[in-house]
Amino acid sequence: MNVYTVSFFGHREIDNPEETEKRLTDVIRDIIKNNGYVKFLIGRNGEFDWLVSSVVSRVTHGNQNTYTLLVLPYMRASYRDHRHNFECCYNEVEICEESSEAHYKSAIQICNRSMVDRSDLVVCFIDHNSGGAYKTVQYAVKQNKKIINIGNYTITL
Repeated sequence: MNVYTVSFFGHREIDNPEETEKRLTDVIRDIIKNNGYVKFLIGRNGEFDWLVSSVVSRVTHGNQNTYTLLVLPYMRASYRDHRHNFECCYNEVEICEESSEAHYKSAIQICNRSMVDRSDLVVCFIDHNSGGAYKTVQYAVKQNKKIINIGNYTITL
């Protein structure tokens, strides 16, 4: 089976969540429509990640050709203490091996790069040229990954 893998990255805060949700919904529906089986790699580090989780859950509900994977950079107390709440929302939860032993300040970036390396497509919300999401997308550009930015910033090489 051919699996099309998509990862998501965005700024921690979103100024216009309603418009971002609409754009994200359209992109996710299009990805599902144009690919046989889609695996979504999702983080949990800010407003964009929470929005992605919500939209992916809603759009893929009942779809047997999608798989959702929550990727955490290290073991978090919220996951450890409430594992069942996480596992009911995703097909699988993974602790990124590369980042789990790194210093916590660098763990998220290491985890993000691992997700990019595994992806066919990166969907992002970038509206300014700073921060961890911006650095991750710049890494994706260098890795020649296909990128869809639903933010208001032009990504250049």
